[in-house]
Amino acid sequence: MFDKLIIYLQHPLVIRALIVGILIALCSSLLGVTLVLKRYSFIGDGLSHVAFGVMSIATVLNLSNNMIIVLPGTVLCAILLLRTGQNTKIQGDAAIAMVSVGALAFGYLIVNIFSASSNLTGDVCSTLFGATSILTLTDREVWLCVILSVVVLFVFILFYNKIFAVTFDESFAKAVGTKANAYNLLIAVIIAVIIVMAMNLVGSLLISALVIFPALSAMRLYNSFRAVTVCSAVLSVICALFGILISIVAGTPVGSTIVIVDVVVFILAMIVSKIR
Repeated sequence: MFDKLIIYLQHPLVIRALIVGILIALCSSLLGVTLVLKRYSFIGDGLSHVAFGVMSIATVLNLSNNMIIVLPGTVLCAILLLRTGQNTKIQGDAAIAMVSVGALAFGYLIVNIFSASSNLTGDVCSTLFGATSILTLTDREVWLCVILSVVVLFVFILFYNKIFAVTFDESFAKAVGTKANAYNLLIAVIIAVIIVMAMNLVGSLLISALVIFPALSAMRLYNSFRAVTVCSAVLSVICALFGILISIVAGTPVGSTIVIVDVVVFILAMIVSKIR
């Protein structure tokens, strides 16, 4: 088993998957803490379904680069979702559920009506749950992921104090002059970018796990926002790394394996918390 792993690690396609997986896990974990604390964690689930719907449109239009339409479309829906969630008549969770189910149904409908693919079920399953093989990432996708990850990390570090403020007490942040709505919008845009990056690796239905589980695990171990954020990032990267390596050896789907590792780590964190 170890020899098999060494052989795979010498292949550049596997290195690509490791790089992308680690970067996605790192970025998603940073915003995950904020989304969980704001009780808005399912925005990742809603936007992932939106991304599936937009990707279905790109597929029907036979675009060679889906990212051209998927990334702007998902970011736009993130903005609309945030605005709708602030409406007193449509609360945040209802807005997410409405957009999530609608986008998922619309995407699957137009793919069934217009797609000329001979393996429609396989294509949809791959998009929803991630590719069954890790050897699917191109150089362009890897470089795009690296660039977007650097941007996400830079923005998070630059606006860390503002994100902290709107996470814990948005009303007080507004009272002292912080543009809370603008930073909430920034958070929504960043998480939309992360979701688009993660779709090829874990699939649109499993992205929320990368956002939620590392944050919840870290909250069982630490109390301060900074410690939870750092611990969440470390746990997320470790889970992604082990998930990809296990999928190589066992031949299991990458996305599902990473999520299962996240679940196991969360259970271990709960046990440690109870013992302490």
